[in-house]
Amino acid sequence: MANIKIPTATELSILQVLWENGPSTVREVHDRLSKSEQLGYTSTLKMLQIMYKKGLVERNDEQRSHIYRAARPAEQTQRGLITDLVNKAFAGSATDLVVRALSSKKISHEELEQVRAFIEQKASEND
Repeated sequence: MANIKIPTATELSILQVLWENGPSTVREVHDRLSKSEQLGYTSTLKMLQIMYKKGLVERNDEQRSHIYRAARPAEQTQRGLITDLVNKAFAGSATDLVVRALSSKKISHEELEQVRAFIEQKASEND
């Protein structure tokens, strides 16, 4: 996990577009982002170029319009973000993170059941 680059909030927004829509041109990323973010086309292009240099995205430049795709799956990036957050904000305690996350907003019955099922699965793996 040490090699995982931690994306900024804007980079995460771009990655979210790429995870949801697959490989995309700058125009496609910009069009999807502009629905929720105030980011100009040239800013989107610059962000993708920076992300390419950081290794967050890969680029296919065989065609006139470059096609970008996320370098890592969402789950792998999320794990890196969580590890970084646990280490920086919770002194390495995943328990503290979970307790804080569950107490920060109202959790639905379905979400609570998912958490219970996950805890039970982990408990059985440790037996």
